[in-house]
Amino acid sequence: MSVITDVSVESLTPTIGAEVKGLDLRQPLDQATVRFLRDALLEHLVLFFREQDINIDDHLRFARYFGEIDMPPFRSAGADRPELTVLDQTRPKGQGADSWHADYTHRPEPPMGSVLRAVQLPPDGGDTCFASMYAAYDDLSPSMRSFIDTLRAENTLAMMAERARVHTPEAKLAEPGENGYPSFVHPVVRVHPETGRRLLNVNANWTSRIIGLTDDESDAILRLLLAHVKRPDYQCRFRWSPGAIAFWDNRAVQHFAVADYTERRVMERITIQGDRPFGVADQRPS
Repeated sequence: MSVITDVSVESLTPTIGAEVKGLDLRQPLDQATVRFLRDALLEHLVLFFREQDINIDDHLRFARYFGEIDMPPFRSAGADRPELTVLDQTRPKGQGADSWHADYTHRPEPPMGSVLRAVQLPPDGGDTCFASMYAAYDDLSPSMRSFIDTLRAENTLAMMAERARVHTPEAKLAEPGENGYPSFVHPVVRVHPETGRRLLNVNANWTSRIIGLTDDESDAILRLLLAHVKRPDYQCRFRWSPGAIAFWDNRAVQHFAVADYTERRVMERITIQGDRPFGVADQRPS
């Protein structure tokens, strides 16, 4: 456990997740506390805060300590501000959050992180799971790591746009591409820009194909990798409570919203702009 004044960070698992205690996010944070939290995020990958009675301005202020706000690709019905994504669900199965994914990897610069807060919760269920893509990469065989280290994959908005069309037609697409849906090619294995560690960089919601392989080869490798990230060894599971907040490193974490509830669950998310020191392999799909 790390400590700064009255603030503590308590690990949830040896691999990922920690709960921060002793902070009131309604109040501004000083530079030392922000640095402390950023270091804790890099170490634990996802930080949880409980009993935070914050409003949208507090939410935005906290996110801005760590970077500029990343505007969502879909405009949520009921969102008071354009920066906000509102996840208001009673029948969540198949809507996209209930698969392992990172956020917005179809972009040239996917978000650095996301800050999600609980607004309204069902009596039971609705947990969120988080998985370390460092651990997923490290646990692959040396031969598999060597094979995928140089591969690149297309990430596209098309799959999530289709889900939104079917399940949440009220959500308005805010970033259509010039020739269809926006897409981008990223390395299958990314080097984290702050830690220098390698991590697995494909996910079920946005990654459509591996460049340079046949369709059958691409499908087989993606199936293997996407099944691999589901191992519980790489995960922690967070049970939400009123006023709880999760802040995760979207560059190294995938998450999964458990769709086991049938009463209303309302969450509000703000994402933080990313960086793109991915290397020369990044390009638009070919």
